[in-house]
Amino acid sequence: MRILLLAGALSATSTLALAQSYDVVILNGRVMDPETGFDQVANVGINNGWITAITADTIEGVETVDATNHVVAPGFIDLEQHGIDPWGIKVNLRDGVTTQMDFEIGALNIDEWYAKRTGTTQANFGTVVGQEYARMRIHDGMALEGPDVSMPLSLSVHRAQSAEDGVEGWSVTPSTREQMNEITAILVEGLRLGALGIGSTIGYARAGITTYEMFEAQKAAARYGRVTSAHHRFHPSASTPTETQTGVNELLANAMVLDAPLHIHHDNDYGWWENQEKMQLARERGFNVWASYYPWTAGSGNYGASIIAPENWEGGMGYKYEETIFDPQLDRYVSKDEFLEFAANEPGRTAIVFSPPREEWLKDWITIGGYAVSGDGMPSLDKDGNALSWDSPYEDYAGHPRSAGTHATVLRLAREANVPLMLTLSQLSYTHAKRLGDTGLRAMQLRGRRQEAMIADITILDPETVTENATYSRGSNGMPSTGIPFVLVNGAIVAKDSEVLKDNNPGQAIRFPVEEVGRFVPAGREQIMGILPPDTATMRPTLIDDITDDEAALQRPTTITQLATLTRRRQQDWFTPSGGFDDSALFFCQVHGRMEDRETATLDWAQAMAEKLGVASPLPQN
Repeated sequence: MRILLLAGALSATSTLALAQSYDVVILNGRVMDPETGFDQVANVGINNGWITAITADTIEGVETVDATNHVVAPGFIDLEQHGIDPWGIKVNLRDGVTTQMDFEIGALNIDEWYAKRTGTTQANFGTVVGQEYARMRIHDGMALEGPDVSMPLSLSVHRAQSAEDGVEGWSVTPSTREQMNEITAILVEGLRLGALGIGSTIGYARAGITTYEMFEAQKAAARYGRVTSAHHRFHPSASTPTETQTGVNELLANAMVLDAPLHIHHDNDYGWWENQEKMQLARERGFNVWASYYPWTAGSGNYGASIIAPENWEGGMGYKYEETIFDPQLDRYVSKDEFLEFAANEPGRTAIVFSPPREEWLKDWITIGGYAVSGDGMPSLDKDGNALSWDSPYEDYAGHPRSAGTHATVLRLAREANVPLMLTLSQLSYTHAKRLGDTGLRAMQLRGRRQEAMIADITILDPETVTENATYSRGSNGMPSTGIPFVLVNGAIVAKDSEVLKDNNPGQAIRFPVEEVGRFVPAGREQIMGILPPDTATMRPTLIDDITDDEAALQRPTTITQLATLTRRRQQDWFTPSGGFDDSALFFCQVHGRMEDRETATLDWAQAMAEKLGVASPLPQN
């Protein structure tokens, strides 16, 4: 049955009073609330963006929606939308998503990011502060200023700029202690300005981000009680010792020892069952940890991603490029040679990446409580890589169909498998709202539910017909879902009769309050030793001297080479990995005040130390 939107007819007396009592009424719908289990046909009254009545009584309002034979559900909440642009928001509204946030890559300049989008956005929006961007500032020397240090520019602009010197420093360079502290300070500043947590793409920087740097990032978020949300280190590897579960173990262990919230992105590959078991056991013990999936047999990323580089994709996963890497601009699979060419020359180009086992796994995902859905929607681009505008036809989108049809796909699959609709609505809305609300985020404590005194983000759907229409074929990548005729954001109707209303921007910022002072604590030996209890009762007074009496280290060096080796050993600290990949082949020489090659800079320093120690100069060179 078609849902009708009617302008409430106003008369001079009692009808006027009734109309003034509600801005919008939704009549005769099946109202479903995943938190309380409420599931009844009822009428909903909305005032000033809030649900003020759920009743069997007759009510009237300025605007009326007849929801007969339809479900009145909480607006869907998505934590992984990389297409938070006008076209991406529009197609997501057609998919029932009322809150669209990026918890993976995130943003910098949090104040400016929110300011630009406030009052101009059709759906609710929010972001975490991005670890990837913080590392670009430190390891690639990028300024990253302004309100658009976020997707959709990350793949095509920021990552490309980071690699202009031939080294993608943010992803491959381990941090020294000083660099790690600088990165953490940037993250803390984002948290101070109200970011919803810290977003990590450690899976794209597994050679660069050390375990302790990741621990420090999660520790920074924990000081605010906020979530770390991550594409973990080994996603989607199926090979020991880099199997996907190992990446989750790292983050989950950190979260549990810190008693800190954790969200894992796209936990929909090998090992998901182990990850879900561990998270459920952790939740039973009171930990706020959860994960998302999306219901597609293919993922999406860019050609430059290390995940699909030959050593991992062929060597670790055993996949063939011509069977698994689909190019939406070419509308076909690519050969290995084509892949390598695009990876070298267009690393930001979109690739669709197939994972055949998902066809069977997703039948289980839709049945699991505690799992949530996040679409991982990609930037809104056409076949030539140009950005789409709000008015661009749906057919012009050339990318992964998950941008357009993820949530309707879950509803269709669940319907066909006879999964209880209440469970599906929990995966689409309540689970994210509950977990984020438990971090203290008031905006999420008031969403994801269909109760009085909750915010009126509402998705109205036909449970018998709702379906996705987006596919992997060109021309249909971005086709909108059907069976979701009405969507309300903060009480305002933004989709009517399956059409999104232009220039209607009721979206609100989902954000923590700004704080005056940040909570940065630098990492160092003192920080660690400060929490480790000293043993003053059992240790022999001379034991430390005994075990640290290195006779070789006490011998005076007789050559520059010996002194250089000793100097390098003494410069090693707890946080700086040895033998790691450095930003470049050049190092700052503290003696001459200029950049020199590593050997020259080391020997310069050794010579200076030789003079300080009174070693004869000049010294033999070997």
